[in-house]
Amino acid sequence: MPANSLGGMSLDKRTAIFVVSDSIGETAELVTRAAASQFDSGQMLIQRFPHIDKEEAVREVVRSAAAQTPSMIVFTLVYPDLRELLCREAAAVGVPAIDLLGPLMNHLSQLTGRSPRLQPGLVHQLDEEYYRRIEAVEFAVKYDDGKDARGLVKADVVVIGVSRTSKTPVCMYLAHKRVKAANVPLIPEIPPPRELFQLPPERVVGLTIDTYMLNQIRRERLKVLGLGDEADYANTQRIEAELRYAREVMNRIGCKVIDVSNKAIEETANQVLEIIRRRDLGGD
Repeated sequence: MPANSLGGMSLDKRTAIFVVSDSIGETAELVTRAAASQFDSGQMLIQRFPHIDKEEAVREVVRSAAAQTPSMIVFTLVYPDLRELLCREAAAVGVPAIDLLGPLMNHLSQLTGRSPRLQPGLVHQLDEEYYRRIEAVEFAVKYDDGKDARGLVKADVVVIGVSRTSKTPVCMYLAHKRVKAANVPLIPEIPPPRELFQLPPERVVGLTIDTYMLNQIRRERLKVLGLGDEADYANTQRIEAELRYAREVMNRIGCKVIDVSNKAIEETANQVLEIIRRRDLGGD
């Protein structure tokens, strides 16, 4: 094939390449530009036509391509009937049409013995879910343990409670469910940020726990830190005072409260997710 040709077409004139997709069309355009870069891509006019999911839209693109010479169509269409229509219409007017997706799906179907979903844009949906999860994880880290009160208004949910009620791991679990969760520790000597009381009650979830259980958890924590368990941090009276204070704050806010005693992180987080779901549906 001569160096100045693409599929037998001369590139002496500006070549119009129509990139057609029933989704966004980014993948098809990227592949087309990669191929064009091996030639004099400045002699090529690459135009993307996204969301072509109707027969008339297919015919219109083919008519436009036929009106420009030289031209070709590169397409990623999920629906077989639209692929066949485009190939048929393009052949009728002498416009080359390259199917990037159909042959690969056919081979994968034969290889796996399964039928494709035939749902446009799935790759972008997967990408979007991935990036939303990463964004939520970064959010949970940034606004963990009340580091920056400005993040509270940006959170999907704010988790509050005394130390060692699993606020951080619950928020990280929620982040992997693409929920932006911040958390604020409740300490009697440190007033909560004013932003917390400006939030709607349904955006806040309080975590509480049995006094004896929290005492055991904190004593183990002190041992890990190499400290004696006689510290005030694990003192029963201190814990009871903290829990009373936390309950006062939660009552003032009017938020839902979850008792995390004997609960796994996943169980607590799923209860928070259910609260969020009911909130978003307008329930109690």
